[in-house]
Amino acid sequence: MIYLNGQFMPVEKAQISVLDRGFIFGDGVYEVIPVYGRKAFRLPGHLNRLRHSLDGIQMANPHSDAEWTRIIEQLVALHTGEDQYLYLHITRGVAERDHAFPNPPVAPTVFVMSKPLKTPSAALLENGIACITATDNRWLRCDIKAISLLPNVLLRQMAIDAGCAETILLRDDQWLTEGAASNIFVVKDGTLLAPPKDTLMLPGITYDVILEIAAANDIPLEVRRISKAEVCAADELLLTSSTKEVLAITRLDGQLVGAGRPGAMYTRLHRLYQDFKRDVMRAP
Repeated sequence: MIYLNGQFMPVEKAQISVLDRGFIFGDGVYEVIPVYGRKAFRLPGHLNRLRHSLDGIQMANPHSDAEWTRIIEQLVALHTGEDQYLYLHITRGVAERDHAFPNPPVAPTVFVMSKPLKTPSAALLENGIACITATDNRWLRCDIKAISLLPNVLLRQMAIDAGCAETILLRDDQWLTEGAASNIFVVKDGTLLAPPKDTLMLPGITYDVILEIAAANDIPLEVRRISKAEVCAADELLLTSSTKEVLAITRLDGQLVGAGRPGAMYTRLHRLYQDFKRDVMRAP
């Protein structure tokens, strides 16, 4: 069951026009929200990020926070899994093909679906993942969670073609921004390094959780620009996202990261994240 433009229906019954601006131009935004114990995690934060994305493309929010909450709760209730992830997709709507915004505005297309939330396998947790680096050649508003993700798709496919899990992006081939579909942290000499939030990276909700966990547990932390040299010389590299949680990166561009095994910082943060998930994310 999915939600489309005010109705809940089987996904097989869902239809949109070929003139939808999301289909024609990729003119829209999206949001991904994990659900633990049938409760959307940090829903206000996700809705704030959605609002930021809509503001960034000059589009009115089609629902109030209360309306979004009702839609999400109803959709979660229609599915059996205790842990799910929600995908929200909003486009500017159906209009004749013209680069300019429809004037007057048309009704937006609002689509929400739920899928089972699958956590990383035991093998990934034990062994970590391999990544490659690439120049971050995307646009300058990566803080907008836009549905036009072709640059991210191409960058992620580079990793898949190389037999790796993710591509770590370097702006101007010098500064760490994020992964093609994740946030990236660097560990050096016992300090956790995180790139700062700006328009060149998506402000990840899990990124925020990791910063909070580090601060609450006296883990040395620096939020600053991180150079390519620091990435390549890292003792550990960590990947985070709503669906992948926290993973160790143990190979980068064919070379071992540190000892080539998940390190002490990863082990500690992964345990603390699982504690946080149990005590906070699943809290009644």
